[in-house]
Amino acid sequence: MTAPAPQPGIMDIAPYQGGRSTLPGRDDVLKLSSNENPFGPSPKAIEAYARAAQALHRYPSTDHVALRTAIGEVHGLDPDRIICGVGSDEILHLLAQCYAGPGDEVIFTEHGFGIYRIVARAAGAVPVEVPERERVTDVDAILAAATDRTRLVYIANPNNPTGTMIGGNELARLADGLPEGAILVLDGAYAEFVEGYDGGAALIDGRDDVVMTRTFSKLYGLGGLRIGWGYGPKPVIDVLNRVRGPFNLSQAQLDAAEAAVRDRAFAERCLAENRRMRAWLAEALAEMGVPSDTSCANFILARFADVDEAEACDAWLKDAGILVRQVAGYKLPHCLRITVGDEAGCRRVAHAIGQFKDARA
Repeated sequence: MTAPAPQPGIMDIAPYQGGRSTLPGRDDVLKLSSNENPFGPSPKAIEAYARAAQALHRYPSTDHVALRTAIGEVHGLDPDRIICGVGSDEILHLLAQCYAGPGDEVIFTEHGFGIYRIVARAAGAVPVEVPERERVTDVDAILAAATDRTRLVYIANPNNPTGTMIGGNELARLADGLPEGAILVLDGAYAEFVEGYDGGAALIDGRDDVVMTRTFSKLYGLGGLRIGWGYGPKPVIDVLNRVRGPFNLSQAQLDAAEAAVRDRAFAERCLAENRRMRAWLAEALAEMGVPSDTSCANFILARFADVDEAEACDAWLKDAGILVRQVAGYKLPHCLRITVGDEAGCRRVAHAIGQFKDARA
């Protein structure tokens, strides 16, 4: 008997691997591998989640109007142009499902988030990887790779795992230069960590071919609940809502996310601490001979002399009970991505890397 065959491209997908969270025999693990908020979620979000437990027998809202309204009020956006999903990943998948297919091309950059290749393959489209310039998105390279078959261009801004980003003028140049019929997708999972950056919202408001995605997993500390959202032209959002599952988010998810986005005081405290400790950690490692690009996110990409040193440092950190992220899968085998934790966590990982460097001197 012949086994059922999946759609072409599915078996070419390498399953996504999340950051490790445990080490055998250790109960003091410091997890700096998944860019999580070291302070957790807002207490108000936790309270909202607990209250929702009293109504678990009820179906959730299908239109997400309360959460969309809250997001719109906080960010100054039209709620009717917002869609909510199971993490921003679901929005990225929906875009590929709706706008790309066999024979179409989906562009992303060489160090871009791994999910872009996955959603392209899942839709049956051709993934097109373009080079970056010194770990920064290269607009000219993207425009050179674009063809009349290009349907989607995914870029994370700031990018994961590099932490780098491009400015508004470059984003506009990219949007203006893409072929007609292509959609520019701005993955803003880390947009909140950039002071004064709207994630591309202003660019979207003047166009019909740019979409922004955001998440509650990073700044808001709700990675365990999987909540994200997108903002774009009304016709595009209408298309996505036609294939979005009507009950894709539980009421507990919706209530927790609404409370989180409205608690601006908690978010601002988290952002201030991230800025402070991000600068401290980058400087501390640079003084040890471990440089990094200026990060615009809640992690730094530490660069080592070569692959052997990066792997040896990762092993040393594991022995010290510290988990960071190897990024060889992002074509950065000589680097380690390190989440900016709280002050104690940052000092612990810096001390351990200092010990590693001293031991190899």
